Amino acid sequence: MTECTDHARHTVHRTARLAELLDLLFEQSRHDAPNPLLPVPQLRAMGVIDGQDHIPMRTLAHRLGASPPSVCRLIDRLQAAGFVQRHPHPDSGREVTLTLTPAGRVRLARVREGRENLLHQALQGLPEAEHTALGSALDTLHRALTAVRPHLHALPAETTTSAPLPGRRIARPA
Repeated sequence: MTECTDHARHTVHRTARLAELLDLLFEQSRHDAPNPLLPVPQLRAMGVIDGQDHIPMRTLAHRLGASPPSVCRLIDRLQAAGFVQRHPHPDSGREVTLTLTPAGRVRLARVREGRENLLHQALQGLPEAEHTALGSALDTLHRALTAVRPHLHALPAETTTSAPLPGRRIARPA
């Protein structure tokens, strides 16, 4: 039983270090993006809003783990930049819902594309079997994380498949 616990602890440690590395790489890649740079909290908020169109502001605050006043200020900045729109909540006159504007969707797509390109460069030399294994492991991790935190918005189905990104050819070593 100890061996399983040690193995699980090692896996958790490796996964946490990988998450830190990805966070650093994504932060560094933000400097390659067109100006002005979007702060990470704004990108996170845009990603959550993109995952649920017309999300109530209170729900966004809960999913971000932030206080409603700080999320309100964050949305003020995103709205001033032209990336988010507020709409009256259909059931409550005191609450608003949020959507990304077309400009917000374009900016978020560019950030995601930059991240995917970075990962594509890193993974392009892997054999297909390793791509398949990695995809399967990522699907498993995604299911496990959303089981522990069910309030997290789930990724759209097409982003959790083990298949390579559309339009991307995986380079095979010669």
